[in-house]
Amino acid sequence: MDACSPVLVVGALLLVLLGASAPTVSAARAFFVFGDSLVDNGNNNYLMTTARADAPPYGIDFPTHMPTGRFSNGLNIPDIISTSPACLLSHLGEYLGAEPALPYLSPYMRGENLLVGANFASAGVGILNDTGVQFVNIIRIAQQLQNFQDYQRRLAAYIGEDAARERVSQSLVLITLGGNDFVNNYYLVPFSARSQQFEIHDYVPFIISEYKKVLARLYELGARRVIVTGTGMIGCVPAELALHSLDGSCAPDLTRAADLFNPQLERMLTELNGEVGHDDVFIAANTNRVSFDFMFNPQQYGMVSNSRSNKIVSRTHLVSS
Repeated sequence: MDACSPVLVVGALLLVLLGASAPTVSAARAFFVFGDSLVDNGNNNYLMTTARADAPPYGIDFPTHMPTGRFSNGLNIPDIISTSPACLLSHLGEYLGAEPALPYLSPYMRGENLLVGANFASAGVGILNDTGVQFVNIIRIAQQLQNFQDYQRRLAAYIGEDAARERVSQSLVLITLGGNDFVNNYYLVPFSARSQQFEIHDYVPFIISEYKKVLARLYELGARRVIVTGTGMIGCVPAELALHSLDGSCAPDLTRAADLFNPQLERMLTELNGEVGHDDVFIAANTNRVSFDFMFNPQQYGMVSNSRSNKIVSRTHLVSS
């Protein structure tokens, strides 16, 4: 199985979105990543936290066959976007660059590496500050945005303020949040604080409104092309199946939560684009829909429905963070 097959379908979706306004080959864009374990590529390795991916089976299908801090058996979505493996379009690496952005906490995040961009994501975080409290020390989204601001100061010191401002405005941003606000908050334990505060149909609009504030802040910090992924099949990830399923069926409460969240997210993004005066700043990527097709119609993607393909489909969800 090809190393990038696990995320080919999601990567292909994002490629379509990128293709709408691809720059010239000579002007590779910077790439910035925010969010949770789906896109964290190693920041939590530098933290004293229980949300870590620094031991097997993580990394078993990575080129080095070693754990990297990615919550995956191999590559993750930012890797696919920022590099050009043979199974994707050959010009993708020219779009962004030839290497993935480093974790922001990496000691190598300096000099020329600043030009590539940065990955600010941290496993366990959510839209809400009280999401993932059991992981103790994670980089919550407000701090990720602060780190982005600090990064820009470092970049300006390296290439000048005007050049830094232009590089950020021409960059691509990927943000993935929301799943943990259900898995590691609302449904974490029976009678959780948030489930006592809100019915699920009221909780979803609440976190959507908080998410809108996060995205508006990203815009204030200079982001002008932002791919926003919805929640995937959070009721079907291995950790939830192990906890809540006796027959292999997906957890109905989490499935319902995703079904509520994703359409409201898309409507919010349309509204936010109207408020900033541009239709294409915030772009919704419905990863739930393509993940469903990939999992339940594997033959459509050249896959076979067996234990190996099931592991691959859920590769970024070995744990719920």
